[in-house]
Amino acid sequence: MTEAKKSLKRTLIGKVVSDKRAKTVTVLVERRVKHALYGKIVIKSSKYHAHDENGEYQLGDLIEITESRPLSKTKNWVASRLVQKAGLL
Repeated sequence: MTEAKKSLKRTLIGKVVSDKRAKTVTVLVERRVKHALYGKIVIKSSKYHAHDENGEYQLGDLIEITESRPLSKTKNWVASRLVQKAGLL
């Protein structure tokens, strides 16, 4: 049953744009969508605050974040894994 609950949580992949706050990283997630009228592919972006307990993610890292219970006023996501280190881009 715990496996079924894990699959219901949303996951996103984005770039860390700020790691200044304690136990928190700001992640920029970009997605490509087709414009409704003109059909051009445009890039939409959103920023999410994610919980980073050990402070292991640095500026520029590509990470995966997972939806969780509200941890603070603006924090509803937890940094789950490192996809790509910053210097390797």
